[in-house]
Amino acid sequence: MTSANEPVPDGAKVIPIESAPSWQPEPPAPALADRIADAVGGALAGPLGTAATRAFGKGWEQRAADGLGFLRRRVTGDYEVDEFGFDRELTEEVLLSMLRPLAEKYFRIEVRGIENIPAEGGALIVANHSGTVPLDALMTQIVIHDHHPQRRHLRMLAADLVFVLPVVGELARKAGHTLACAEDAQALLERGEVVGVWPEGFKGIGKPFSERYKLQRFGRGGFVASALRAGVPIVPCSIVGAEETYPMIGNARTLARALGLPYLPITPTFPWLGPLGAVPLPTKWTIQFGEPIATDGHPPEAAEDPMLVFDLTDQVRETIQHTLYKLLVQRRSVFF
Repeated sequence: MTSANEPVPDGAKVIPIESAPSWQPEPPAPALADRIADAVGGALAGPLGTAATRAFGKGWEQRAADGLGFLRRRVTGDYEVDEFGFDRELTEEVLLSMLRPLAEKYFRIEVRGIENIPAEGGALIVANHSGTVPLDALMTQIVIHDHHPQRRHLRMLAADLVFVLPVVGELARKAGHTLACAEDAQALLERGEVVGVWPEGFKGIGKPFSERYKLQRFGRGGFVASALRAGVPIVPCSIVGAEETYPMIGNARTLARALGLPYLPITPTFPWLGPLGAVPLPTKWTIQFGEPIATDGHPPEAAEDPMLVFDLTDQVRETIQHTLYKLLVQRRSVFF
């Protein structure tokens, strides 16, 4: 090898050394999500634009851009979840959008007393549970978001079974729900969230049709203790219409135990009609939020007073029961 100080042989061409390389690194290839979005956007902006306007109406460009932006963020992981797994964007853009037609068109839910839910800060929504399948909880979530002026999200406390079911458990976490335990309830309430609880649990949704709109036991009042510790109001919620969506006329208990389920319903349509038997009846719903019951007048240690907890639990239960009776008297028909 010739050193830098040795003379250059005759006939050799001297190539000067540049002070900086003449080449530049190639720009990174666009991410897959960006390439797909650009391709779709280009197609819609070109020959398909006129057809898209006729098919989707004016403003489709913005909707398409929002949708493509959403897909890009999902593919690239550019979105946030909180420590409970709540994915606000997925909930608003997808999950609630799927529930909205069911609430507005199918059950035609009438919402009353939404102003009783605070505009900010923590609150505990306590509701009756019914209907064989817990659609009432999902419908409460969508109406609070859509009808409250601040479009607040309901963070529901759910049973263990929800989170061990494949797909369902993951979606529940994404939608902001968590295990029905004092620790999670306390953390959410102190953080200023609206938390929903259905104290009847499986006793409520699994009761026979002959006992419709008769509240079951509310347990030991753990939800009241959580509200007392956080100093947040308790908002009673009464739901009419859910009881008749899947009238439960029997319970296959032996098979339910074999499957590890709390009950296995028999309705006028299930299992006789197969998959069609899983379609709920199009009942007319009313969801009424009652006046909040304040707890901030008690010190946090009042949560350890069993008599106070019992009295407040009974007050909430009686308020919901009396409201149910009033709504049933006012109702013209199950379906209208």
